[in-house]
Amino acid sequence: VVGVDFSAALLAIAAGRARGLPPPTRSRLRWCRADVLTLPFAGSSIDGITLAYGLRNVVDRPRCLAEMARVLKPGAIAAVLDFHRPTGWLADWQRQYLATQVVPAARALGLASEYAYLQPSIEGFPTGPHQEQLAIAAGFQQAIHYPLLGGMMGVLVARR
Repeated sequence: VVGVDFSAALLAIAAGRARGLPPPTRSRLRWCRADVLTLPFAGSSIDGITLAYGLRNVVDRPRCLAEMARVLKPGAIAAVLDFHRPTGWLADWQRQYLATQVVPAARALGLASEYAYLQPSIEGFPTGPHQEQLAIAAGFQQAIHYPLLGGMMGVLVARR
């Protein structure tokens, strides 16, 4: 298992947390500082990919998906979990919750800037069907998006 992140500081946090895992599990973990737009892995060499709350943060989503497709073995799966824009009353609730609960709590912890971008990034994030189209265009053979929590989150599952 290889944990990849652009941030050396976040990789250090992950490695620190992994020290608490049992030795057999811990020994199978590696950490790699890399950009998801240019992954340092050979083509068709990776068994599976998970990306949680990260696709929103890349500057070129199609290129990120294409890189994931490039490094995955044929038939392998990528699963991408992220926040989404629900519709109806849930959209209003999500906006209100982020503004009155999440961002103020983050501000109290000195993390306001790390969380203030959530709502704008959610509003600009591709819908589930659009993510499916992006994945197919990036080289995946199949892609399906599963809405979660009334559409406030979702997971894109794409097979190379």
